[in-house]
Amino acid sequence: MNLKKIAIWLMVSMLTGACNKKFLDLQPYDQVPLDEAIVDENSMQTAVNGMYSSLRAVDFFGRSIPIDGDLLADNVYISSVNSNRYIPEITYSYIETYDNVQNTWAEAYNTIQRANNVINATVPSSEVSDQLRGEALTIRALAYFELVKFYARPYLTDPAGAGVPLVLTYDPQIRPARNTVAEVYQQIETDLTNAYGLLTEDKNSSYVSRYVAQALLARFYQYKGDWNKAQAAALDVVNNGGYSLADSGSLVNYWTNPYPVSNKLETIFEVEFDAIGNNGTDDLDAFYSQDGYGDALCTDDLYNSYSSTDARRALILPGNRGGENVWVVNKYPNATNPNGKDNTKIIRYAEVLLILAESYNRKLDDVPARAVLTIIAPTRDPQFGGYVSSGATLLDDIYLERRKELAFEGHRYWDLVRLNRDVVRNNSTGNYPPFVPLTLSVSSAKRIFPIPKAELNVNKNMVQNPGY
Repeated sequence: MNLKKIAIWLMVSMLTGACNKKFLDLQPYDQVPLDEAIVDENSMQTAVNGMYSSLRAVDFFGRSIPIDGDLLADNVYISSVNSNRYIPEITYSYIETYDNVQNTWAEAYNTIQRANNVINATVPSSEVSDQLRGEALTIRALAYFELVKFYARPYLTDPAGAGVPLVLTYDPQIRPARNTVAEVYQQIETDLTNAYGLLTEDKNSSYVSRYVAQALLARFYQYKGDWNKAQAAALDVVNNGGYSLADSGSLVNYWTNPYPVSNKLETIFEVEFDAIGNNGTDDLDAFYSQDGYGDALCTDDLYNSYSSTDARRALILPGNRGGENVWVVNKYPNATNPNGKDNTKIIRYAEVLLILAESYNRKLDDVPARAVLTIIAPTRDPQFGGYVSSGATLLDDIYLERRKELAFEGHRYWDLVRLNRDVVRNNSTGNYPPFVPLTLSVSSAKRIFPIPKAELNVNKNMVQNPGY
């Protein structure tokens, strides 16, 4: 990287916030005022549609959550030629007034409020209304899971520590204090467990089903360190969900498809971005695509972790940006497709298999752990003969597979957080300029976001995270 580019990068990094384009919901079929009465199954369905549409917000699952999960770690870096977005994340310089910090909080609670309206509706129980309540319970749990990840210390570090406020009913006068992390986790578990019993319909991958709730429960128990329950939930999805992996020859085609699926290939749940309902140039795909902003690039370290025969390597393409040879992420190739944008994958079958493998390993049962891991690795790389490791070495192999399989889907940073490991960025090839930190220690206040200043200003019961 030449000195001119470093100077440009440094100037950009000194700015406190990125240019922010507000999310504009252009879907008439998804719009529903928060105070609109839900009086029957039809209005309940309309409210649920609005709940799903809120997941698309730019600083929610529209872009920021999946970007941050890789950018805060070591999978992705920001090009020296950039649009001034996510500079605080790459430099660990986010503060309580940073737009992304404030917007992610606000959009999560917006989704929670929409879910609450459905959950608390007085529509009598029926197969239809129970299904819709189950969908809303699942989405509420998902929103709280992201909030407690971003704004609170991990459960395994301090379950009694300050979490986020639990708001389960509509009250415009409420000024809630922070519940503990354990209390938030209990609510997530309750919501997902209750949802599982209500969900009977299986639509397509853009809607919540019973096995969406169960797959998210498997992830939840993984974060909680409850390996018995993580294993049971994952096994239910594997044995009864009907999902399958794409083989090495069809993996690229799977990622090229911009539409929800009903064949249960790979995707368990995704946020849909169609030709009408999307964020335009602020979608996730445009932040990776060189036809869009193209700011986010794959690190050399991640690219080199794939063998030459691994089909996942074909999802990363050689390119040139600002006169430098770079690795371009091609997992989201539909940024310029007028008929459909790339969906954000919330949870895929491969992740459930990886949770299952880890649960066996954590319970000191490495034979089935290796067997499950070997389902994934040779499917992606037919030349790979399988794993023979055990114990802590096998756990490292599982996390290597997680890194390679779930790259650019927002999981890498949270794996390091959950394992209580420092973030260590490999800069042997110069992906990061000198002023970008290469380490984020376990003890750093920057391991989590600050509580937004806007929330602190209006809520006297809210307390800030230490170090901000």
